[in-house]
Amino acid sequence: MPSSFTQLPIIDIRGLYSDNEHERLAVAAELKQAASDVGFMYIKGHYVPEAVIDRLLEVTREFFAQPLARKQESYIGHSSNHSGYVPEGEEEFYSSQQGITGTDFKESYDVGFELDDPSAQRPMLGTNQWPPLPGFKEAVLAYYHEVFQLGLDLFRGFALALGLPEHTFVEQCTRPPSQLRMVHYPFNAQAVDRQGIGAHTDYECFTLLLPTADGLEVLNGDGVWIDAPVKPGCYVVNVGDMLELLSNGRFVATSHRVRKVKEERYSFPLFCSLDYDTVVKPILPPLSEAPADQYQPLVCGDHLYAQTIHTFRYMKKRLAEGKIQLPDSSKALASFGKHAQ
Repeated sequence: MPSSFTQLPIIDIRGLYSDNEHERLAVAAELKQAASDVGFMYIKGHYVPEAVIDRLLEVTREFFAQPLARKQESYIGHSSNHSGYVPEGEEEFYSSQQGITGTDFKESYDVGFELDDPSAQRPMLGTNQWPPLPGFKEAVLAYYHEVFQLGLDLFRGFALALGLPEHTFVEQCTRPPSQLRMVHYPFNAQAVDRQGIGAHTDYECFTLLLPTADGLEVLNGDGVWIDAPVKPGCYVVNVGDMLELLSNGRFVATSHRVRKVKEERYSFPLFCSLDYDTVVKPILPPLSEAPADQYQPLVCGDHLYAQTIHTFRYMKKRLAEGKIQLPDSSKALASFGKHAQ
């Protein structure tokens, strides 16, 4: 259960790469405490090259600097696997604190695992849609490769943190619908620091976030929003819905939002998931004070697909027109992270 934390813990994960099991377990113990008490943490000691990050930021700036009409040529609604440009107003989050649905005023470009086997295609998994911008695809895929590997390293750490064999989760990450978002928050001279809509938990197992400016806030156990400023060389990691489920509530998906700020801001989250058809269910017995049936099994890809349908306007339109259907196991938004909310 999230504590009354006032800042996020910082964990050096270099021990995860050690041949010494005790050093790997020491990092896992820190991950366990942070995932249990806060649901968020900074990690340092990773091996994502600075040059790859710099190139990603360069092509991202180039893409969003284009006229809207040019960006709309790669509109996400043209894709079959949820990849492409997301204009302002396309995405909506349900705010459990305010009981309303609101629009986040940002734009993004979303890509997923670049599928090499057409037979494995699913609604959230396939060949990405790419804009005709020189160097964009190459730079994004280079970054995706590096941060995806970092995600596998953390999957090993979280498995150890739960007392499981180290490769328990990695073995289920062969072609996951792990989505990378390149998010742009434009300069807003009218922005006022205040509670905004957009508070949510992430759907996947965990998120690896690289922001360029402050604005992220995390909800603590007292219902207070805590600032999570940028720390050079660090990624922000947060527990998502499915890791909360897998851990049977030991780790919690903590609600978070981006505060309205004047400064132009870029944000690069990779949402780390298991393979599409993986049945996600509690691996450990329930906590002594928790109901035995607190968490019900769900299919990983179906959960992501359902949450995406609930969130994106083009998906809602397809649903209303009968072109798509919600999976049988779909859940409403804000179904996890109850302790944090």
